[in-house]
Amino acid sequence: MAADQVFHSRSEGIPSEGVKDQYADGKAARAWNKFIGDSHQRTQNYKDFLIGRLRRHGCNKVLDTACGTGIDSMMLVEEGFKMVSTDASDKMLKHALKARWEKRKDHKYDDWVIEEANWETLPRDIQSFLPGTQFDAVICLGNSFAHLLDEYGDQRMQKMCLRNFAKCLKPGGLLFIDHRNYDAMIDSGATPGHSIYYNCKYPVDIKTSVLVVRGKPQLIALDYCIDGANDDDNERSDFRLCYYPHKLDTFTRMLDEAFDYNAKHQIFADFKPINEVPVPGFYIHVMEKFSD
Repeated sequence: MAADQVFHSRSEGIPSEGVKDQYADGKAARAWNKFIGDSHQRTQNYKDFLIGRLRRHGCNKVLDTACGTGIDSMMLVEEGFKMVSTDASDKMLKHALKARWEKRKDHKYDDWVIEEANWETLPRDIQSFLPGTQFDAVICLGNSFAHLLDEYGDQRMQKMCLRNFAKCLKPGGLLFIDHRNYDAMIDSGATPGHSIYYNCKYPVDIKTSVLVVRGKPQLIALDYCIDGANDDDNERSDFRLCYYPHKLDTFTRMLDEAFDYNAKHQIFADFKPINEVPVPGFYIHVMEKFSD
């Protein structure tokens, strides 16, 4: 049963056929851009974690598979990485394209590639505009993968998309992918108030709803309220985003299967060793693809 049959999982203005693009009305995209700010508002722990591992591993060409408004990609362009940035939401990509245009006089941005692509067809989409390309690293961060819901009840599409990420990597390449601590959210019914990714200057309230079908958690809805009362537009932004509640053990197995058990798999908790954080907000998985 699709989640929308029993739960209102879309913000007002998003049509039924737009369920997969939860930013399709443009409203959520604008509010999300306000929430995450710019690349300078990324937390230092996040920057050190991602950039440090990319550099130590000798990565140069990086695919951002959920670039959204382009914040992470810009952060990496500034650090000298060759970025290819994709997203399935054209509304989000408009922000990334605008950001690249505003940086047009900075030669670091000359080679930044921004294209629409879908996780379900990712290798084919990439080949359509960059034939023969594989990447030193693929990133899918900020709880982005959890936007892909389980329409068939067996996670087949999620498993296929993880395999597609693996296919885009060179042998020896790295995949960075994360998800919220849904185990804790299901148990407590609450979402941690802090973010390990954003230094948001606005007060943010997140209301958490867990949808359980036949005794199994099927969907988590987060209602974001961003108070912009002290901003120029004096606007309060409310929008809902829905996620599949990935449990740590199940997601770990799916990743190992996606790489045919031929990858080194490390798991971090809020960018720290997993045993150092009792109840993290996020789990970050780093997969190192072994040679074929």
